[in-house]
Amino acid sequence: MNRDTQQYANYEDLRQSEVPAGSNSIPYMINIPNAEQQPRPTQQGFKTSENEPAGCFELVAIILSVVAFILTFPVAIFICFKVVAEYERAIIFRMGRLRSGGARGPGVFFVLPCIDEYCKVDLRTVTFNVPQQEMLTKDSVTVTVDAVVYYRINEPLSAVIQVADYSTSTRLLAATTLRNIVGTRNLSELLTERETLAHNMQGTLDVATEPWGVMVERVEIKDVSLPHSMQRAMAAEAEAARDARAKVIAAEGEKKSAAALKEASDVISSSPSALQLRYLQTLSSISAEKNSTIIFPLPMELLTPYLAKYADMMPPQKQ
Repeated sequence: MNRDTQQYANYEDLRQSEVPAGSNSIPYMINIPNAEQQPRPTQQGFKTSENEPAGCFELVAIILSVVAFILTFPVAIFICFKVVAEYERAIIFRMGRLRSGGARGPGVFFVLPCIDEYCKVDLRTVTFNVPQQEMLTKDSVTVTVDAVVYYRINEPLSAVIQVADYSTSTRLLAATTLRNIVGTRNLSELLTERETLAHNMQGTLDVATEPWGVMVERVEIKDVSLPHSMQRAMAAEAEAARDARAKVIAAEGEKKSAAALKEASDVISSSPSALQLRYLQTLSSISAEKNSTIIFPLPMELLTPYLAKYADMMPPQKQ
């Protein structure tokens, strides 16, 4: 009986027949690939089991599902054909495994009854308010801050497979991130640099939610509320600062006006007629406002002799 017609009980008998008599070496080895040793296919950075061979039970379940679809064909069409909108994507699982092809949609797709299940993901931008919470700033001031976060799903597969509830996870992470960022800022920076604070929060959230397939588009700080005692203290401080600036400005104005009056007096003293003209101008301005009042200017030269005589009568001052 030759090798072609000889029957062997198992694979070990076949290998032993290939070994020459009296030799301990094996001329060649037959490698049978093991499905368990094959690397799993990766889908967007994480491992999946979509291309692994199905087991016997899975094959039987698929066959039964197809038979059930055929037997209930008129009605099964309304059950097995699903529609997703333009802004949605569907992730299909068959017997718990992700089906190949990634997310389905937009349009119509087919699922087998009883063994296929799908999950819809909305790709539109979602907005939520970060709830108000009391936080402590870097300079130990208690403030209440609330914000608005805009996000959307960038990778539907990651949003379904990598995280149980991407919406709740994003909301809780936004609240924690806002508290952490506020704790690293002073009160003055928190009140004057809202855009910088919102930009830093957006970058932190975007990096943290990227493995979940979530992209944070925008973050806005709505309001920063202070305690009433702090508001009164800041108002008193601002009022005192404004009063101080007003006094400084008034003093500078008095200084400039005094210098201008000195220059004007020097010019007027050099010409007696200029002083008379100034008297007449003052009289004209007064008479325009109060017509019942008459003012006669008295030249100072008339009082000069009396002032000199009075000066001679005064006793000399002691040195």
